Amino acid sequence: MTTLARPSTELSADEARRIALRAQGLLGAPDRRRGVRGVLRHLGAVQLDTISVLARSHELVPYARLGAMARRSVEDVYWKGGQAFEYWSHAACILPVEEWPHFAFRRRAYRNRPHWNHELPDGAYERVVKQLRAEGPLTATELGGAKRTSEWWDWSGAKVAVERALMYGEVVCVERRGWKRVYDLAERAIPEALLREEPEDDVCLRRLVGLAGQSLGVGTRADIADYHRLKGEQVDAVIADSGLVPVTVEGWDRPAWADPAALASPPRGRHRTTLLSPFDSLIWERARTERIFGFTHRLEAYVPKHKRIHGYFAMPVLAGGRLVGRVDPARQGRTLVARQVTLDGARAVPAVARALVEGASWVDCTDVRVERVDAPELREPLVRELASATA
Repeated sequence: MTTLARPSTELSADEARRIALRAQGLLGAPDRRRGVRGVLRHLGAVQLDTISVLARSHELVPYARLGAMARRSVEDVYWKGGQAFEYWSHAACILPVEEWPHFAFRRRAYRNRPHWNHELPDGAYERVVKQLRAEGPLTATELGGAKRTSEWWDWSGAKVAVERALMYGEVVCVERRGWKRVYDLAERAIPEALLREEPEDDVCLRRLVGLAGQSLGVGTRADIADYHRLKGEQVDAVIADSGLVPVTVEGWDRPAWADPAALASPPRGRHRTTLLSPFDSLIWERARTERIFGFTHRLEAYVPKHKRIHGYFAMPVLAGGRLVGRVDPARQGRTLVARQVTLDGARAVPAVARALVEGASWVDCTDVRVERVDAPELREPLVRELASATA
């Protein structure tokens, strides 16, 4: 079997792109047998976000890799049966429960943190832990109130305390209810064997750097650090012992490291055609996305409406291993509305139409309506393609 270039030889830009796609589960046959749990284990982290357009981002990530699946099954994997936990990784993320010990370094760092944005009232921490111990899983509201005023940042003492306990690892989020965290004691929610493990910082960092390399396939120091939001010096301290191997990549202006397993065989198989959440780990780091795909993407949900270029929640479209356009979607009843569509030329029309139709079907929409296409001459071809795909 032909193998890819070894560490002493440069990878082509195309090889690096395909390695990244396979590492992210977007090249090759989807592993439906392992399902959502397999996607989570493969990626190592699935980012959470409050925005819900087609669906929430943590649902869109497995959909992009597996296609349509029961949305309830996604939530069950994340919140039922002790298979995962929520913690601070790339951001607020769902993580495989077996990685609990390897975030001990971050829990210790939070415990040693000298400054916080919110003051912790005297006795609040102890009261929250005592109440959870006595009453079981509770939201911040049930613990005494999430906010003191209507301002989003003005946390109550109970909210400050329970979030501090979550960071310290004494409390975990066991469910999202109406997007509110439901908290319980870690001793009840995390398997005892994992709870007892407290690896030293270097062990934790070595594991997370190795996992980031596996999930990326190939990446620069900055790529690897960003995956679980490590510091560059933390990566430097352990990368030689992480199992990753140094490579050079055509067109990359800095050193890179690769997962040896990613170099063992050339990436082959079917490409996914799909809409991607802006928070998908394939594209969540803008500089890497530009380097690998030549595609500049920015989430504009928090940009004033009159300054948006591509729309509120523009979702990149992946097809043939390339990013071929963007769709800013909305739902009106059972119609998926493509409020704004950007296409990489006429050749992207069939792929974008397919992605729209499949996405609509998954969220139980029976129709797709196109409002605006940035290249007006491509609007009618896209509408025709959609009509053909839904006929």
